[in-house]
Amino acid sequence: MLDMVSSPSTILIVEDEVFVALDIERVLTEYGYAVGGIAMDHAEALQYAEGCTLALVDINLRDGRTGTRIAADLYEKYRIRSVFVTANPGQIGTPPTGALGYLCKPFDGRMLRAAIEWALGDGYRMPDNDAVVPLRRTGD
Repeated sequence: MLDMVSSPSTILIVEDEVFVALDIERVLTEYGYAVGGIAMDHAEALQYAEGCTLALVDINLRDGRTGTRIAADLYEKYRIRSVFVTANPGQIGTPPTGALGYLCKPFDGRMLRAAIEWALGDGYRMPDNDAVVPLRRTGD
């Protein structure tokens, strides 16, 4: 049996690969998180952002390599922090404000949950499996 979260956070999924997005949504709901929406590009991410507490953001989306811009805009407009979920972490470049770390594809449900709990600051230490890699901005 899965342990559910005590107070669900609403998470925005920004991923243009439908099956990946649906798998992430399934894992999130199994663990008791609410999903604020599945966005496939910059415009949809901003459309679904209100009320979300965290975003899982791919780098390469249907409107191009917009993931880092999305993370920056989500933080600037809504104070939503992001974790990148990507097979291409080298494309992150200088991390935008609000981007906490990244999770490399492929990953499993345990790794995803560990990354979310770390990002939300639910009192969990960094995952032992190196699932999530924290990002450092210049001046941090």
